[in-house]
Amino acid sequence: MSAPRHLDPRLLRAFVTVAEELHFTRAAARLYVAQQALSRDVRRLERELGAELFLRTTRQVTLTADGERLLPHARRVLQAQDDLLAAFGQARPLLVDLNSPGLVTGRRVLHRARELVPELELMARYESGLTGAAGELLAGRLDASFGRYAGLDPALRAGLDQQPVRYEPMAVVLPEDHPLAALEAVPLAALAGETVYAGAGNPRTPEWTDLARRLFEGHGIETAPPLPLAVGDEEFRRIIGKTRNPVLAVVDFPAMPASVVRPLVDPVPLSPVSLVWRRGLAHPGLDALRRAAARLATEEGWLVKPAGGWIPAMDAEVMAP
Repeated sequence: MSAPRHLDPRLLRAFVTVAEELHFTRAAARLYVAQQALSRDVRRLERELGAELFLRTTRQVTLTADGERLLPHARRVLQAQDDLLAAFGQARPLLVDLNSPGLVTGRRVLHRARELVPELELMARYESGLTGAAGELLAGRLDASFGRYAGLDPALRAGLDQQPVRYEPMAVVLPEDHPLAALEAVPLAALAGETVYAGAGNPRTPEWTDLARRLFEGHGIETAPPLPLAVGDEEFRRIIGKTRNPVLAVVDFPAMPASVVRPLVDPVPLSPVSLVWRRGLAHPGLDALRRAAARLATEEGWLVKPAGGWIPAMDAEVMAP
């Protein structure tokens, strides 16, 4: 592989995107270009470098040895370009995952960050859970997300950084005619004998299901078996309405028809929320997110544990200042 004197960063971006997707159609959609144009850019890069970067068959695309060798260098060049543009006020949009439209913590941080840097574009995305978002972060398709960092697989955490944001009190969503719905707050012991839905089987949210199982252990509470993956609020409400199982949630969970949200007490279980981003990411929008999260945590007391608060030891270690 020979090094040309000049190399268009657009060609490197095309190469890196195909290398991450290993699929030309998906890569073209991610870059908002025609597949023919993307293929043309990759072929041009191969000509300029004098090397074949991909092995293409009708069934799959794989990197060659030269492609594997080029990938880390290309990523560093593109990161340097992003840093340069950011230094002169021309940063690319920052893609921020808020998990779900109805959740409050991430949305409030994003709104505050937009107030801090109105000249930048911070775009919201919705990936359902932090595990689902983590793969997108590592692949460069997202820049930041929110969720339970300690619940991620260590292999994912190795490529990520985090900043504690909030101990979010947990709640339970109940059918409005459920016997516990008449209570203003539900003691955890009152859920004994109940089967509570906590996202079991959802590949995007295993960190939430794990938190629920740790909370339920020793209290006689069963975790509901997997349900069909519901996409969108309407489908989620329909599926939950059919089962009528209580749903583990947080206190700011949006109301659903024919249901009530009740905080859990005795103890007060806490959902640990961190701001999470790809390790090494430099972007003024990320800096604004971090400042916004820190200011809101101070103003709202988000990182002050309530009396009687419960959190797993592994999470307490991650959330420590």
